[in-house]
Amino acid sequence: MDAAAPSDAQGRSHASADAGWAQARREALAAGAAALAARFDAGVDATRLAAERARAVDAVVAEAWQRCVPQESALSLFAVGGYGRGGLFPHSDIDLLVLAAREPDGAAEAVLARFFALLWDAGLPASHAVRTPAQCTAAAADISVMTALIEARPLVADAAARAALARAIAPDRAWPARDFFVAKVQEQARRHARFGDTSDNLEPNLKEGPGGLRDLQTLGWIARRAFGTHELEPLVALGHVGADESAALEREGQALARLRYGLHLVAGRAEERLRFDHQKALAERLGFADDARNLGVEQMMQGFYRSAAVVRRIGDRLHQRFEEHFDGAAEPEAVDARFELRRGYLAARDHGWPHGDIGEVFELFATWARLGELRGLHTHTARALAEALDDLAPYTAATAAQREAFLGLLRGPAPVRSLERMARLGVLGRWIPAFAQVSGRMQFDLFHVYTVDQHTLAVLRNLAGFASGEEDARFSRAHEVWPGLRKPELLLLAGLFHDIAKGRGGDHSELGAVDARAFCEAHGLGEADTALVEWLVLRHLLMSVTAQKQDIADPAVIHRFATEVADRERLDYLYLLTCADIAGTSPKLWNAWKDRLLADLRDATRLALRRGLEHPVAAAERIAETREAAATLLEASGIGAADAAALLERFPAHSFLRARAEQIAWQARALHGAGGDDPGLAVVKARLVAAGSPAMEVFVHGADRDGLFAAIVVTLDRLGLAIQQARALDGPGRTVFDSFQVLPGDARADADPQVVARKLGAVLAGPLDRVRPAQRTQPRHLRHFRIAPQVEFATSADGSATVLSLVCTDRPGLLADVAHVLRSQGLRVHDARIATFGARAEDVFRVTGEDKQPLGGEASARLREALLARIDGEELK
Repeated sequence: MDAAAPSDAQGRSHASADAGWAQARREALAAGAAALAARFDAGVDATRLAAERARAVDAVVAEAWQRCVPQESALSLFAVGGYGRGGLFPHSDIDLLVLAAREPDGAAEAVLARFFALLWDAGLPASHAVRTPAQCTAAAADISVMTALIEARPLVADAAARAALARAIAPDRAWPARDFFVAKVQEQARRHARFGDTSDNLEPNLKEGPGGLRDLQTLGWIARRAFGTHELEPLVALGHVGADESAALEREGQALARLRYGLHLVAGRAEERLRFDHQKALAERLGFADDARNLGVEQMMQGFYRSAAVVRRIGDRLHQRFEEHFDGAAEPEAVDARFELRRGYLAARDHGWPHGDIGEVFELFATWARLGELRGLHTHTARALAEALDDLAPYTAATAAQREAFLGLLRGPAPVRSLERMARLGVLGRWIPAFAQVSGRMQFDLFHVYTVDQHTLAVLRNLAGFASGEEDARFSRAHEVWPGLRKPELLLLAGLFHDIAKGRGGDHSELGAVDARAFCEAHGLGEADTALVEWLVLRHLLMSVTAQKQDIADPAVIHRFATEVADRERLDYLYLLTCADIAGTSPKLWNAWKDRLLADLRDATRLALRRGLEHPVAAAERIAETREAAATLLEASGIGAADAAALLERFPAHSFLRARAEQIAWQARALHGAGGDDPGLAVVKARLVAAGSPAMEVFVHGADRDGLFAAIVVTLDRLGLAIQQARALDGPGRTVFDSFQVLPGDARADADPQVVARKLGAVLAGPLDRVRPAQRTQPRHLRHFRIAPQVEFATSADGSATVLSLVCTDRPGLLADVAHVLRSQGLRVHDARIATFGARAEDVFRVTGEDKQPLGGEASARLREALLARIDGEELK
């Protein structure tokens, strides 16, 4: 470059002029962005607005280049990456390539530094690279760099520069078309894996997530490299893309672009993840309003999930066609008279398939199930199925033979895999229209982390795991119960329908039960089978609510539950459905404690049903049975009968009513190991609930002291342990028998029971009034799901205590704060049941005053005021 370096005076002159120019352009760009935002709010297509913004930025960039770079320089300017595609969202990156005919010298570096500084001053923080053509070829070895370069769009570049860049990344120098295709497909698979291979996340990524804009861009990149076209539409004439597919991708691309454009505006930055922080505001900006059935935000999110599903389905088909373009069509391998395999994909042999007959579609899925895992459906068959969907009969208009074919899938091999495949390809929603209504339907809370349809499929997958016969450490009894089912397909139907009425208004269990009965009757199921499926859908929450919100150690609770269940067959079906449902709601929701809780409820109910509901178990009988069983266990462990009896005599009678014999024997051995009968001797023990499980049981026995319960709860919280259940029982001689079921609450939690017991014991050995709850900031996601606190009081059934019910937003340290308030009010805690449903905490405490009597009106009012002050104060942080 021959241009002389500017003098100091020239530099000052340039700086002054540049500052004024940059300020004017910054203001112009801001005004233009505001005008575009107003047009967006008026409903103008987002892709059009993004193109207009790119053109506005083009003009500023080109003008800045002309101000800084002499025409005779050997430098050219290209837009690359997303900017190269000619579309800029409100806060998208601006990526530039400076193509240098030769390695830039000092003078060239100086003018480029001025150019990029000028862009920054104008409000365009551009990312850039300066390369020669040879350096472009070398850098293109990285697939991401290559992807950016193939979208290069000249901003200030003559024909020679354009040709030089094209030669530098030509297929004979970098990434032949087939290699590029393979690399991009692998890259997409890795990217999808980062998001759990699903778009149905609560906070999906509009750009990078499965079915997002990046998937559409990937199809465009492959088309450009393989066929030299910038769009998919020209591939319609070549037979690689159907006209309907091209139109669908265009439609869904516009829908995704509108979401992304609006998200940038709402967030005020380049945000690609649709976080809770922005979902409601974006829904309002896009014009979604709450109605009687669905929140506006839920309607918006359902639209996204459905768009992403379409992009994935069509993208899979196009990838397969591109593969055949590069590798050629494989020789078909006949399966039977109707179907064949092509390169591992299942295909219909008849080009007219499925002839509008859903029975033929069911036959395809039955063949697929019989063959096991394949690569998928052949692209031509998948497209034929998609085109035929609207002509396929729903079950209400189907023939008896078609309905029987569907039942055959449920009774055949891998029924859940068949249901998953049908759901993904739109067949299940066509056969059962109610399922189509919940496809992509999200619930704006933290309890349900999947859309309704994906939750349903997760429940069905859990049921398939039970059917496999393989033991799963997460479920202690399910694999044993499944083989005893009379007709497993009835449980699959219950799982399919249990949430199918979500979002209609009214009780989804009741509405779903009506749907289930209609479906079963239409398919010719007998009354007994129909009634079972109907009852399971109607009462699918019964076991979960009973186990988590009631005291299943109470014989009266078991008797009421057993009366509702009525027989052992219903019990086993309901048990398996409940396990699958809870575990399919959220990966974090199922744990060893809930597994044991449900197993205990099933065992106790089976015993009650075996005895006969006309012979309910009395408390005295239960106490005697448990005491005897615990004594037997102690003697089996080497403790003499007299010593075992003496140990058990130290336990309060309610222990034998509320705990299992095995728990009491473990606690008694802890007392025996501590030595002596000193009631003031503190004993702290902890153990894992099951091998390989993080769930832990903590037992504390010692002299009753003011603030003991609060100190234990606060210490466990400080150790990172979340309490699931707490029981505080008064023993003889003013002693306490406190037990806690805990789970790791975060990564800092102590997982070693011995460490937990040692640390807790050390705290309890000191003054309890120094034990204070830890101060924490509220997690980001909880701020958007605030639940107005509810505090209610009732007198226990036996009249001996007050039952405190608390409903509020869950958060780390909540129980520790509540326990601290109870202590400050001078109350004694005798029992606590902790239930958390997403962001909602529903906790129940059995308390008395210092006189061990129920609370009076004034004491209850003071407690309510103190709890609300503490909870509200924390939630506002």
